[in-house]
Formats: sequence, C-alpha cells, structure tokens
Amino acid sequence: MVQAVLAIDQGTTNSKAVLVDVDARVLGTGSAPVALSTPRPGWVEQDAEDLWQSVLRATSTCLATASVGVEVVGIALSTQRESVVGWSRSGEPVGPVLGWQDVRTAEWCARLPATIDQLVRRTGLRVDAMFSAPKMRWLLDRSDALVGTVDSWLIHKLTGCREHLTEAGNASRTLLFDVVQLDWSPALLDAFGVPRSALPDVRRSDAGFGVTAGVPDLPDGIPIIAVLADSHAAMYGQGCTQTGMVKATYGTGSSVMTPVEDFVETGCTLAWLTDRPVYALEGNIVSSGAALAWTADLLGLPDVGSLVSLAETVPSAEGVVLVPAFAGLGAPHWDRQARAALTGMNSSTTRAEIARAAVDAVAHQICDIADTIPGAVKSLRADGGATVSGLLMQTQADLLGRPVEAADVPEVSALGAAELAWKTLGATTGWAAGRSYRTFEPRLDAAARSELRDRWAGAVASVRGQRA
Repeated sequence: MVQAVLAIDQGTTNSKAVLVDVDARVLGTGSAPVALSTPRPGWVEQDAEDLWQSVLRATSTCLATASVGVEVVGIALSTQRESVVGWSRSGEPVGPVLGWQDVRTAEWCARLPATIDQLVRRTGLRVDAMFSAPKMRWLLDRSDALVGTVDSWLIHKLTGCREHLTEAGNASRTLLFDVVQLDWSPALLDAFGVPRSALPDVRRSDAGFGVTAGVPDLPDGIPIIAVLADSHAAMYGQGCTQTGMVKATYGTGSSVMTPVEDFVETGCTLAWLTDRPVYALEGNIVSSGAALAWTADLLGLPDVGSLVSLAETVPSAEGVVLVPAFAGLGAPHWDRQARAALTGMNSSTTRAEIARAAVDAVAHQICDIADTIPGAVKSLRADGGATVSGLLMQTQADLLGRPVEAADVPEVSALGAAELAWKTLGATTGWAAGRSYRTFEPRLDAAARSELRDRWAGAVASVRGQRA
C-alpha cells in the first residue's frame, strides 16, 4: 500500500479529486461536473447538494482508478472562493449557492455609505458584489442559517455535520475578515449585517479541520489536514514565493497573483496562513474561460476546444476586439456598469477572426492586471484548463512582452493543497522546483504589441462610456 493524500479541488464548473503521494506522483484522478444556473440576468446559482455530490462522484472515481493500492492518510481541499452557501445545523441547504460571478447585490453594494470604504481597507478588497458578505446578507434575509464559503460547506459535510470551520485565506475573500488582526472584524460584521453566530470559526491553512465521518467510499477518521482557496493553492503549487513572480490561473474567470512582503490596503489578499501570514497582490477577472465558452456558443461550436482550433486558422483577429464585460468588468477597472461589446468587424470578418478575438480578450485582461503590479514582472506562470492552448499561451507572451511558463500538469490547485498537507505531515516538499514547464517567449516587437494593447484599451474605454 502506498500512502497518499486525497486532494479535492472544488471549482466553479467541476470537482476534481487527485491522489498524490509524498513524491508528488499522481496515483489517481477523478472529475465530475457541477451545474450552473442563471435564473435572472446577473444571477448565478448552484445547488449545494449537487456540489457535494459532485465531490463524492469525483472522489469515488479517483479511488477506483488508482494505479496502485492506496492508504489515504489525509485530505486536502482547494475550493472556489467567494461563492456562498447557507445551510441548517443538520446540514440541509436553505437556498441556492450564490456564485462568485453573481451580481444580484450590486445595487445594494452601491447604496452602502461611503464610510464603509474605510472599514474594508483592513480586508485588502473593495466593496463589490463578487465578494461574499453581500451574498451572505442576501441569504440571511431569507433564512436563519449558517453561512460560509464553499470550503466551510465541504468541511461540514465531510465531518458528518460536526464542524463549522473555514480557512483563513478563504475568509479573507468575504469582506468580513481583518487580514491584519486575522479574525472576523466586528465593525464589518455590523456594517454588512452578518451575525458572528452564523459564521464558521477561522483556522490556519494547515491547522486541521476535523476528520471524516459518514462519507461514502472513505473510512471514518481521516483527517482534513490542509485547506486553501483555489487561486491561492495554485500560487502555492506554482512555487511563486518571490517578488516579481506572477501566476495566472485560467478558469471560468481568472486570478492574477504575486506575493508581497507586507499587507497593503488595495488589491491585497491573504494567500495562506501557516506559521505566519503570506500576502499577495491579486486582480480578479470576471470572464475569461466564460468568454471563450460564450463565443463558442455564439458561433455554433460544440466546445471551447473547437473555438481555439478555429482561432488557430487565422494569423490575427484583423482588428476585431471582444470585451467580455457580460457582468461588468473586474480588476483593474471594477466597473459593473460596463457591458460587453464586439467591435471592429466589417463585411470581410469571418467566424475565425471572432474566435481569435475571444482568445485575445483573455490575454489582454491578464495584461491589464499585470500592468498594475509594482516593479518588473519577470515572467508569468500559468495554470488552469485553458493553458493547454498553445495559441493562448503564445498570445499571452506576445501581449505581455514577458515569457509565459505553462505548468505541465492541469491539477496545480489540487497539487498545491496536497503539498501543504504533506508538509504539515512532516514531509520535505518543493514540488514546483522539480516541475517542468512549457515556455513561450514573446515574438511581437514593441510597436506591434503597443498597437494591439492600444486598440484593446480603446475598446474597454468605449464600453465604459469613456474616451480612449
């Protein structure tokens, strides 16, 4: 029997399970989809029970397909972040999961008094419907429930409804957690109207989160060793620990993160908390993989892979620009009033050029955030499903003007959580140092890069109602 950590990566559109031994060998994998629904414009929901069942299905497949006999010595969690679940103390959901993309509370956020901006500075965030506190308030207005982010929901279910806990990095995405004092902020709880009694207790990322109880296919008593938010887990797994190292996770949305020595009041997040807090500057993109999926649907293509293949048939978008502000724009603009636009078309525009514009849009949005990072960006480490596209990674390098290193494995978030778990168990780890990457060097000259970036900036200014 080989000892392994079961790493569960619960994301926006699917749940993955990965068995990882102490040498970072992947011994088994499993995956299950999670449905999204949009009952109204701007509303994005999931079903909490479906989310939990997807984790069970992914875990079952992972264990059944293990390449060798495995003893699971611990569980590590990597989870989607700002989405909010409400449930009764017996573990029954009391409403929909409000997804991180959900903007039903945007108008409510806009009506909050200006004085709250002073309070949220201790969170490193800004008041926006993306973050958890407004969603928690919405659920609590409709039910007397426990509330938490997805990590706390999974911990509750994995432990047989015995624990109501959350990890510090996930808590830092709620607008309720003081990332300097490392605790829930009474002033922010009061400002958002979220009672402390409804919230989970906060623990260090490696502090332990109870043991399994009544989970199908798993024996009782397996410790939940480590928990990380998915984007934070990717940074941990990528080994991005030094100034100038930047990672980008390409998912439904995108997260761009770089470590910093100390907390700053704008655009900062708590990446993880172990023996000390580790902070990172972060920018969040609302629609990246979602933009590719939308364009595939628009063009009548079966999937994103087909879209990318079509985009590869043309050398450029020929002036076509897609700004995927379907729910407004995230970082660095944070303009929820912006609306999507497809510009620059003429009678000669083809489906391929529209597809290419969608690929370009993902890369441009990453560049917008990278441009705000203090100091020089040395390189970009990329992870997430979309990194399989050589076209996207080369486009990213060209527009960024810096090398892009795409991780050789798709499960970086899961591996990051597993690495922290193994380290907590006393193993010596450093898996990123031994990982291979596909490196994409920029090919565009400065003038061509500047022209493309200026065209993009003009399109963004237009959807925001501004002059370029």
